[in-house]
Amino acid sequence: MNRINPAKLPNSKWTAVNPVNREKHFLVSDIEFDEDGSVTSCKLEAIISKKRYSIDWTELKNQDKWIQGWK
Repeated sequence: MNRINPAKLPNSKWTAVNPVNREKHFLVSDIEFDEDGSVTSCKLEAIISKKRYSIDWTELKNQDKWIQGWK
């Protein structure tokens, strides 16, 4: 499991283990918190195509799907 501090997610870099549509490298482009400091939404932006995807931020903890940084 990747250890993630939600406060450090903005602009963090991620690599998809299994790229889809040749999109492998992503940047956390937008993250929203509620009043309690819990993450309510997280958006990843593909570096090459600039497409944005909404994901559940806890998926980034799964090392079978995501690697922290660009590899």
